[in-house]
Amino acid sequence: MTHKRERTLVTAGIARVEGEGSLYLRVSGDQVDEVRLDIYEPPRFFEAFLRGRSYREPPDITARICGICPVAYQTSAALAIEAACGVRIDGPIADLRRLLYCGEWIASHALHIYFLHAPDFLGYPGAIELARDQRAIVERGLKLRRAGNAIMETIGGRAVHPVNFQVGGFYSVPARADLSGLADQLRAALDEALETVTWVAGFDFPELTVEHEMLALSQPGSYPIESGSVVSSGGREFAAAEFERNVIEMQVPHSTALHARLAGSEGTYLTGPLARYTLNSRWLPPAAAAAAAAAGLGDSCRNPFRSIVVRAVEVVCAIEEAIRIIEAYRPPSRPSVEVAAQAATGHGVSEAPRGVLYHRYELDSAGSVVSARIIPPTSQNQAAIERDLRQFVQARLELTDEQLAGQCEQAIRNYDPCISCATHFLDLQVDRT
Repeated sequence: MTHKRERTLVTAGIARVEGEGSLYLRVSGDQVDEVRLDIYEPPRFFEAFLRGRSYREPPDITARICGICPVAYQTSAALAIEAACGVRIDGPIADLRRLLYCGEWIASHALHIYFLHAPDFLGYPGAIELARDQRAIVERGLKLRRAGNAIMETIGGRAVHPVNFQVGGFYSVPARADLSGLADQLRAALDEALETVTWVAGFDFPELTVEHEMLALSQPGSYPIESGSVVSSGGREFAAAEFERNVIEMQVPHSTALHARLAGSEGTYLTGPLARYTLNSRWLPPAAAAAAAAAGLGDSCRNPFRSIVVRAVEVVCAIEEAIRIIEAYRPPSRPSVEVAAQAATGHGVSEAPRGVLYHRYELDSAGSVVSARIIPPTSQNQAAIERDLRQFVQARLELTDEQLAGQCEQAIRNYDPCISCATHFLDLQVDRT
């Protein structure tokens, strides 16, 4: 190979991410000229589907956007509608929502760590091949995922697209006795989660440091999951109602996902585990904080390849939080609070496993949805992923196209992109001159 020729690299159908898209690279000599994530999944029109529907329906409808993180969509939708109607959920109902969300974090992160990302670091094409050689490792991942699913089944009615969640709370709530067995399962899972942190911390991580502005929720006193205000490493802080004044979406020619930037900045920003950890590591509960320190994460983390370690720490955090909530739980007097319709606009944000998820609903006086806006984390991260890939590829131009394609796929999996959520990866093409 010589760097004097034009080089084009295209990788088709990236494996172990949700959704479909392509990566195009064009290289001239020793310079990367263009990096483009071509997301070609068709728009899914959920925002249009919601117009004219009852204000009670968005949590169930938007949950269908993603089979991996339906609770995130239900939570952000309910927060927005409740805000529009002047209702704030607190007490045991709010605790149950955080518990349900912990279940989703555990299940989603376990899936990503063990079945989507770890095979890259261990030299396997996928989890099936990994299981043939290291069955106990994969079984540990399955145990963690089952623990997360058990929470969602107990609180939400089922693990995929929970049916017990509603605007104002839940249709029914568990008795204390219903959660006792769940607590025992989670205590066993905590040991598995701590072993996971130690395991992934021992992986060989390529060098890559990103300088994006980090964006995440902040909930002083606890690690942010189901609520909080939005903060950034650049000193921004704003409420959900100000989200669209601070986050500007843009259409780009090569993607059916909108790109995003922060108002007043032409640079990229990043949301997700790295941002959550960097902005909130001081609020981790004790076992998660100790695990992060032992893994060498420090107060912040800006290497996307080490995001697998951050996710493992967040599994420990979610299990700790789940156990804490269960031990302190006292059933509410009723499963939900009354939410009366009114003409207003409401905004909601929560921390999906992949990052900040924003919903906005405008309601009329009868409670029908007039307009809806959903900004998922993967679309917010698209521009940052492209920028990181440019930096990553620039340092590895000596690789063959086959080697470069494989490493780019691994780099993309750092962000656990949910491309189906983002459309409103991998076919890789590299042009080298």
